[in-house]
Amino acid sequence: MREANRSQLAWGRIDLDAQLPDDHPARAICAVIERLDLSDLYAPIEARDDVAGAPAIDPNLLLGLWVYATSEGEGSAREVWRLTKLHAAYRWICGGVEVGYHTLSDFRSQQGEVVNALITQVLALLMKQDLVDLHRVAQDGSRVRASAGASSFRREQTLQALMQEARAHLEAVTQEAADPALSARRAAAITRGAQQRIERLEAALKQIPGVTETKTRSGAKDATVRVSTTDPDARVMKMGDGGFRPAFNVQFATTTDEARVIVGVEVTNRGSDAGQSTPMLQQIEQRTGVRPIEMLVDGGYAQHQAIDQAAQQQVTLYAPVPKPRKGDTRDPHAPREDDSEAVAAWRQRMGTEEAKAIYKQRAATAETVNADAKEHRGLDSLAVRGLDKTLGTASLFALTYDILRLITLRG
Repeated sequence: MREANRSQLAWGRIDLDAQLPDDHPARAICAVIERLDLSDLYAPIEARDDVAGAPAIDPNLLLGLWVYATSEGEGSAREVWRLTKLHAAYRWICGGVEVGYHTLSDFRSQQGEVVNALITQVLALLMKQDLVDLHRVAQDGSRVRASAGASSFRREQTLQALMQEARAHLEAVTQEAADPALSARRAAAITRGAQQRIERLEAALKQIPGVTETKTRSGAKDATVRVSTTDPDARVMKMGDGGFRPAFNVQFATTTDEARVIVGVEVTNRGSDAGQSTPMLQQIEQRTGVRPIEMLVDGGYAQHQAIDQAAQQQVTLYAPVPKPRKGDTRDPHAPREDDSEAVAAWRQRMGTEEAKAIYKQRAATAETVNADAKEHRGLDSLAVRGLDKTLGTASLFALTYDILRLITLRG
């Protein structure tokens, strides 16, 4: 196992430890990571102890690099690799171990599920020290630019034509790869590229029925169905600036207490927030063993079904009541004849000054987290593709955010 030795004298007699102040954030971040159970990261490594093979890079080191890089707003594996050569903090984290950008990229892409589970461990540390109160949480979604261009979205007929071309290309390069004059590495590379093209097109075609159903159900004016050949999971969404671009909907749930930590993270490729509050409540309870008493969400979540489901779980939902349509003179906070008991209570509740004061906390917590993610942590656009990898990137931000909050709260 290639482990970091952060107290060594590096080549050229550079004292890595002396180059980093005692109160540097990188030290605090790595100290928290040392307290986490990383067994799921170590489990796949075969070459260790008495097992032969090339020594793997310590996952503790790779996780430390990515958490520190995220805290600094750096999301490019190639740039992080460059910084390990030049920047004192990154060099200290590496502790003399050479790390390539492919290794960094693969770690982020492949370990998203484990990183997501580590959020739960950090929350456990916070709860053990009574640093977080789960009584009230706020949820908000943010559209994050996908790693796909608008021109990559094609209709089914075009995708079928591209598939025929891709299969013909694969057949041609397979014959080319059989040329003994080509190196094995080059032959494998050209074949792999052609095969990956087919896999992306197959994935895009599989998305067609689902996208068609969604458009039909939503009553979209433009019924034309298009799917990206670059990232089939991405969808064109309305962004914060009013424009439409390929994106994912990243959801965070945050406590509204002084701790203001992220207790839930999810990613969807639906442009609407409808239906997202119920699974988030379930996730929070699974992570922490505690069900929030109150949940603050914006109007996009306030479907009657979601309000009923929250009430069934003994959770009070705070969300703005829609403004009356033109000509409707009814009091929006007065119960309707077809309202369920929970919906009627929600209408009346949101008409009180107390509820309005509580609801103001949503913007100061959930929206602040999304702003921090985009403005300071590099989550304004994605360097990965697919729902699973995007969830991994969002989880890395949430883990980083909570580690930084833990460091701050402990003083």
